[in-house]
Amino acid sequence: MRAIMYMVAQCLGAICGAGLAKALQKSHYNRYGGGANEVAHGYTTGAALAAEIIGTFVLVYTVFSATDSKRNARDSHVPVLAPLPIGFAVVIVHLATIPITGTGINPARSFGAALIYNDNKAWDDHWIFWVGPFIGAAIAALYHQYILRAAALKALRSFSNNA
Repeated sequence: MRAIMYMVAQCLGAICGAGLAKALQKSHYNRYGGGANEVAHGYTTGAALAAEIIGTFVLVYTVFSATDSKRNARDSHVPVLAPLPIGFAVVIVHLATIPITGTGINPARSFGAALIYNDNKAWDDHWIFWVGPFIGAAIAALYHQYILRAAALKALRSFSNNA
């Protein structure tokens, strides 16, 4: 229930944000399509979906890694400020995917912009900006939990047994 409420709140926030952008900067808003995501000319929906999956995977994996509570015990010699790698990941993902999809990586942001702009082109391939991030985030969560954390636990157990 909590996760659903977070999703609803994000969608409402995105709608309000897009509405404010339209109200405050109407000429720029119209010139840039309201910030609504769409598949760029020359790219297929498959390429756009792959870009969204990979972009979201990179971001979510970075968030999990940078905020992992077990990281302090494992890598205490590496002082990490979580916002720095997360911000860097956001920049890299945007540089890579803006030319393909306009960078969705957050379904709520894509939904808010499409709803307020409300042009057919904004809705044509809108499913990509929901399916891609959900798949990318799920893969990142599974990878982090079952591959990286499992490998770290095995290494710690091996080290403890040898000591």
